[in-house]
Amino acid sequence: MQNTNGKTALGLDANVGALICYLGNLICALGLIYSIIVLVTDKTNKLTRFHAFQSILLTAVGFIIAFVFGTIFGAAAAANSGILSGLGGLLYMIVALAVFVGMVYAAIKAYQGEIFKLPIIGDLADKWSN
Repeated sequence: MQNTNGKTALGLDANVGALICYLGNLICALGLIYSIIVLVTDKTNKLTRFHAFQSILLTAVGFIIAFVFGTIFGAAAAANSGILSGLGGLLYMIVALAVFVGMVYAAIKAYQGEIFKLPIIGDLADKWSN
């Protein structure tokens, strides 16, 4: 399973397949769907499997953060806590920007054919992609 170049099971170059895992998530949830298709169909290409797992995990982290922040700071806004909801909105924007930058950087590294591990989730993606 150490194939990190060549073609994917879907006929794409491995680096292009890995790139789509992230780019689709920047556009909408198409990257999530594509990543699942990669995991089901491509059992031999380490590069695409790693980036598919990492992109799924990064998307999940983004959804969880959005849910938690939305719940906490939405309740603060409902309670008319102006400063808390304002700070929460600012904090959420910073975290969302960090997730976005992480996804763009990982997409660039994927296109370059590198197995670049994001903190924490990269180790999980590496373990699961073997």
